Amino acid sequence: MTHHCSRMTESYFPPSDFLQAIIAEEVPLTGNSLADSNLQLLIAMTSDDDVANRDWATMLLSQTDFDTPQIRKALLRSACDPNEDVRGEAILGLAQRDKMLAIPLVQAELSKNSAQMTIFEAAEIIASPALVEYLLPFATRSGRDMIDDWVLRAISACKGDS
Repeated sequence: MTHHCSRMTESYFPPSDFLQAIIAEEVPLTGNSLADSNLQLLIAMTSDDDVANRDWATMLLSQTDFDTPQIRKALLRSACDPNEDVRGEAILGLAQRDKMLAIPLVQAELSKNSAQMTIFEAAEIIASPALVEYLLPFATRSGRDMIDDWVLRAISACKGDS
Protein backbone atom coordinates (compact mmCIF):
# COMPACT_ATOMS: atom_id res chain seq x y z
CA MET A 1 0.00 0.00 0.00
CA THR A 2 1.40 3.34 -1.02
CA HIS A 3 0.82 6.24 1.34
CA HIS A 4 1.07 9.77 0.11
CA CYS A 5 0.07 13.23 1.14
CA SER A 6 -2.27 15.22 -1.01
CA ARG A 7 -2.83 18.94 -1.10
CA MET A 8 -4.51 21.54 -3.18
CA THR A 9 -2.29 22.27 -6.12
CA GLU A 10 -3.79 25.54 -7.23
CA SER A 11 -5.05 28.64 -5.52
CA TYR A 12 -8.74 29.19 -5.63
CA PHE A 13 -11.34 31.35 -3.98
CA PRO A 14 -14.90 30.49 -3.04
CA PRO A 15 -17.70 31.69 -5.32
CA SER A 16 -19.48 33.21 -2.30
CA ASP A 17 -19.14 37.00 -2.06
CA PHE A 18 -19.74 36.69 1.69
CA LEU A 19 -16.78 34.31 2.14
CA GLN A 20 -14.59 36.48 -0.08
CA ALA A 21 -15.45 39.45 2.15
CA ILE A 22 -14.40 37.48 5.24
CA ILE A 23 -11.13 36.53 3.54
CA ALA A 24 -10.57 40.23 2.75
CA GLU A 25 -11.32 41.00 6.42
CA GLU A 26 -14.21 43.25 5.39
CA VAL A 27 -16.81 41.34 7.45
CA PRO A 28 -16.64 41.30 11.27
CA LEU A 29 -17.38 38.06 13.14
CA THR A 30 -17.33 39.54 16.66
CA GLY A 31 -18.33 42.68 18.42
CA ASN A 32 -22.02 43.27 17.71
CA SER A 33 -25.27 41.65 16.60
CA LEU A 34 -24.36 42.01 12.91
CA ALA A 35 -21.09 40.21 13.59
CA ASP A 36 -23.01 37.48 15.42
CA SER A 37 -25.24 37.08 12.36
CA ASN A 38 -22.13 36.88 10.17
CA LEU A 39 -20.74 34.10 12.36
CA GLN A 40 -24.05 32.22 12.09
CA LEU A 41 -23.92 32.56 8.30
CA LEU A 42 -20.30 31.34 8.27
CA ILE A 43 -21.35 28.27 10.29
CA ALA A 44 -24.22 27.66 7.84
CA MET A 45 -21.82 27.95 4.89
CA THR A 46 -19.92 24.88 6.16
CA SER A 47 -22.90 22.90 4.76
CA ASP A 48 -23.11 24.75 1.44
CA ASP A 49 -23.77 22.75 -1.72
CA ASP A 50 -20.65 24.20 -3.37
CA VAL A 51 -17.50 22.36 -2.25
CA ALA A 52 -15.29 25.46 -2.53
CA ASN A 53 -17.68 27.38 -0.28
CA ARG A 54 -17.77 24.48 2.22
CA ASP A 55 -13.98 24.20 2.19
CA TRP A 56 -13.39 27.92 2.72
CA ALA A 57 -16.16 28.28 5.31
CA THR A 58 -14.80 25.32 7.28
CA MET A 59 -11.24 26.67 7.10
CA LEU A 60 -12.32 30.17 8.16
CA LEU A 61 -14.40 28.78 11.02
CA SER A 62 -11.52 26.51 12.10
CA GLN A 63 -9.17 29.48 12.22
CA THR A 64 -11.37 31.53 14.54
CA ASP A 65 -10.70 31.61 18.25
CA PHE A 66 -14.34 30.80 18.97
CA ASP A 67 -15.30 27.57 20.69
CA THR A 68 -18.99 26.96 21.17
CA PRO A 69 -21.08 23.78 21.04
CA GLN A 70 -22.56 25.03 17.76
CA ILE A 71 -19.11 25.53 16.22
CA ARG A 72 -17.95 22.10 17.39
CA LYS A 73 -21.10 20.54 15.95
CA ALA A 74 -20.45 22.22 12.59
CA LEU A 75 -16.81 21.10 12.60
CA LEU A 76 -17.76 17.54 13.56
CA ARG A 77 -20.26 17.44 10.69
CA SER A 78 -17.61 18.79 8.31
CA ALA A 79 -15.12 16.18 9.58
CA CYS A 80 -17.35 13.63 7.79
CA ASP A 81 -17.65 15.62 4.56
CA PRO A 82 -17.12 13.64 1.35
CA ASN A 83 -14.41 16.13 0.32
CA GLU A 84 -10.98 15.49 1.89
CA ASP A 85 -10.06 19.20 1.94
CA VAL A 86 -13.17 20.03 3.96
CA ARG A 87 -12.54 17.10 6.32
CA GLY A 88 -8.94 18.17 6.85
CA GLU A 89 -9.85 21.75 7.73
CA ALA A 90 -12.57 20.58 10.12
CA ILE A 91 -10.30 18.09 11.87
CA LEU A 92 -7.58 20.71 12.25
CA GLY A 93 -10.14 23.06 13.82
CA LEU A 94 -11.29 20.33 16.20
CA ALA A 95 -7.70 19.45 17.15
CA GLN A 96 -7.17 23.08 18.16
CA ARG A 97 -10.28 22.95 20.36
CA ASP A 98 -10.34 19.40 21.79
CA LYS A 99 -7.39 17.07 21.20
CA MET A 100 -9.10 13.95 22.55
CA LEU A 101 -12.13 14.49 20.31
CA ALA A 102 -9.87 14.82 17.27
CA ILE A 103 -7.70 11.72 17.83
CA PRO A 104 -10.07 9.14 16.26
CA LEU A 105 -10.78 11.50 13.36
CA VAL A 106 -7.05 11.89 12.64
CA GLN A 107 -6.57 8.12 12.96
CA ALA A 108 -9.35 7.52 10.44
CA GLU A 109 -7.82 9.95 7.93
CA LEU A 110 -4.33 8.48 8.39
CA SER A 111 -5.74 4.98 7.79
CA LYS A 112 -6.39 5.95 4.17
CA ASN A 113 -3.85 5.87 1.32
CA SER A 114 -3.49 9.63 1.32
CA ALA A 115 -3.97 12.45 3.80
CA GLN A 116 -4.24 16.19 3.65
CA MET A 117 -1.45 18.35 5.09
CA THR A 118 -3.98 19.67 7.61
CA ILE A 119 -4.19 16.17 9.10
CA PHE A 120 -0.45 16.24 9.84
CA GLU A 121 -0.84 19.72 11.34
CA ALA A 122 -3.63 18.35 13.54
CA ALA A 123 -1.49 15.36 14.57
CA GLU A 124 1.33 17.70 15.60
CA ILE A 125 -1.07 19.77 17.71
CA ILE A 126 -2.57 16.66 19.33
CA ALA A 127 0.90 15.20 20.03
CA SER A 128 -0.44 11.83 21.15
CA PRO A 129 1.49 8.53 21.12
CA ALA A 130 -1.78 6.99 19.85
CA LEU A 131 -1.07 8.57 16.44
CA VAL A 132 2.52 7.38 15.90
CA GLU A 133 1.66 4.06 14.23
CA TYR A 134 -0.75 5.87 11.89
CA LEU A 135 1.86 8.47 10.94
CA LEU A 136 4.78 6.13 10.28
CA PRO A 137 3.55 4.89 6.86
CA PHE A 138 3.75 8.53 5.68
CA ALA A 139 7.37 8.94 6.86
CA THR A 140 8.88 7.97 3.51
CA ARG A 141 10.01 11.05 1.64
CA SER A 142 7.42 12.18 -0.87
CA GLY A 143 9.74 14.66 -2.52
CA ARG A 144 7.54 17.52 -1.36
CA ASP A 145 9.60 19.11 1.39
CA MET A 146 6.83 21.06 3.08
CA ILE A 147 4.63 17.99 3.49
CA ASP A 148 7.54 15.76 4.48
CA ASP A 149 8.48 18.30 7.16
CA TRP A 150 4.91 18.30 8.56
CA VAL A 151 4.92 14.49 8.69
CA LEU A 152 8.25 14.39 10.53
CA ARG A 153 7.19 17.15 12.96
CA ALA A 154 3.95 15.31 13.66
CA ILE A 155 5.79 12.04 14.35
CA SER A 156 8.28 13.82 16.59
CA ALA A 157 5.50 15.59 18.54
CA CYS A 158 3.54 12.36 18.97
CA LYS A 159 6.63 10.49 20.16
CA GLY A 160 7.28 13.26 22.67
CA ASP A 161 10.70 14.09 21.22
CA SER A 162 12.02 17.44 22.35
